Amino acid sequence: MINLLVTAAIIQKGDRILIAQRLAGGKLANKWEFPGGKVEAGEEPESALKREIMEELGFEIEVGDIAAVITEKEEERNIILLYYYCYPLAGSPRALDCQDYRWVRIPDLKAFDFAPADAKMVNKLCKNYMEKKVFVLPG
Repeated sequence: MINLLVTAAIIQKGDRILIAQRLAGGKLANKWEFPGGKVEAGEEPESALKREIMEELGFEIEVGDIAAVITEKEEERNIILLYYYCYPLAGSPRALDCQDYRWVRIPDLKAFDFAPADAKMVNKLCKNYMEKKVFVLPG
């Protein structure tokens, strides 16, 4: 089985989190996700995440602490997703390599059709929010 390391950003702006919609016609078409992507050989996960956000959404982020590590088995691959708390630095998001994006309050995340691994992260965020453990994400 092949291990694939992937990063994803929980980007906070005020009381909202940025989500992106996958392109139509691709894998997991039209599903919503926390933006990010594969870590290339020799690349640090934080650098990969910054690169992926620039490629997908065209703006700079600050990468903070790891929010969660979630694994997902997919065919012959074991996907290890590193979710990081992130914050916008420069620029504004644009749908460059995604179909759409939205700034969404944590309680409203469940209204979107997320990719399976990201749905697990949505559940974690919503649970923490409902338990009043997290409203403003840690830095």
